[in-house]
Amino acid sequence: MADRHFTPREVEALIPALAPLMREAMAAHTKAAALRERLGAEQARIALAGGGVVDRAQWRADTGRIEQLTERVRKTLEKVVELGGRPKDLGLGLVDFPHLRDGREVNLCWKYGEREIRHWHGLDEGYAGRKPL
Repeated sequence: MADRHFTPREVEALIPALAPLMREAMAAHTKAAALRERLGAEQARIALAGGGVVDRAQWRADTGRIEQLTERVRKTLEKVVELGGRPKDLGLGLVDFPHLRDGREVNLCWKYGEREIRHWHGLDEGYAGRKPL
């Protein structure tokens, strides 16, 4: 059982703070994923060629940038948790908030870009199980 349960209006009051945090986390996550993909493609190219020359300075720069972006995501999501949210999916920008509905704990479901809380789902359900309030 959660320490705190939110009403839809309480979550809606958090959206002005929540939206920029999620925008930042989502952007950093996307950039880090693109860099990881680029490094993975470079590794695959080298392996298929049986070896090769690597631009070590660029490799270190990309690796360092991934670490910075990952840390930014972590710190930003900590702020979301401090607001009471439970980040669920950075690709979709999903955050759940504990809520009591008919005496049982469920999640209010907020998706980045939404201005109101209109959906909920059970604790064992995800985004696909969203139901209208």
